[in-house]
Amino acid sequence: MKVFTIGVNNKSAEQFFTLLSDNKILKIIDIRLNNTTQLCGFSKMNDLKFFLKRILNIEYEYISDFAPTKDIMVNYRTNKEWDKFKIDYLELLENRKIKEKYRNYDFKNTCFLCSEDEADGCHRKILSEYLDNSVEIVHL
Repeated sequence: MKVFTIGVNNKSAEQFFTLLSDNKILKIIDIRLNNTTQLCGFSKMNDLKFFLKRILNIEYEYISDFAPTKDIMVNYRTNKEWDKFKIDYLELLENRKIKEKYRNYDFKNTCFLCSEDEADGCHRKILSEYLDNSVEIVHL
């Protein structure tokens, strides 16, 4: 089974939707803390949900449990300490009982969506590895 991740920053709508189509994504799970800001014109939650369904018939789901807290993000952006961010985020996932809550969730051909262009330095990489380290993870 494959699980995918993608960031919206530095991608045109054409690049973004082509990557999803080429990889046969069935569902986007939005894991952004702030998914209503307009960093990228097509990526605001309601607009993105509409475009995904209309253009590629891809389901959209926002799972706030997967987003870091504002405090964790502020601390990371202020101090730029990736190791601390990773520890704090993993602790948050444990406290939220993510593995327990989502153990029966079908993540097949699901793509975790965040803002960061690259997966390295983004919580989507941590999350995808945390949920199931036996699946193939593809960062688009």
